[in-house]
Amino acid sequence: MSEALKNIDTMSFEESLGELENIVRSLESGQAPLEKSIESYERGIALKKHCEKKLGEAQAKIEKITADKSGQLSTQPLDEA
Repeated sequence: MSEALKNIDTMSFEESLGELENIVRSLESGQAPLEKSIESYERGIALKKHCEKKLGEAQAKIEKITADKSGQLSTQPLDEA
């Protein structure tokens, strides 16, 4: 399957970002026909949303590692003080 036709929901963050970067470069060049530019723009919006979702999921998993006075390590959500 062509990378451009790959289902966005199954793409990794890196794949999505790479394709989005390619779309931006293509649109900035102004070389694509109008209809193709519109399709690319719409796919770019979907890729952007997917990247934001993946980043949100990653952020929710981030934990801060802390050590108590005895050196015992533990984790807690990053946003806790």
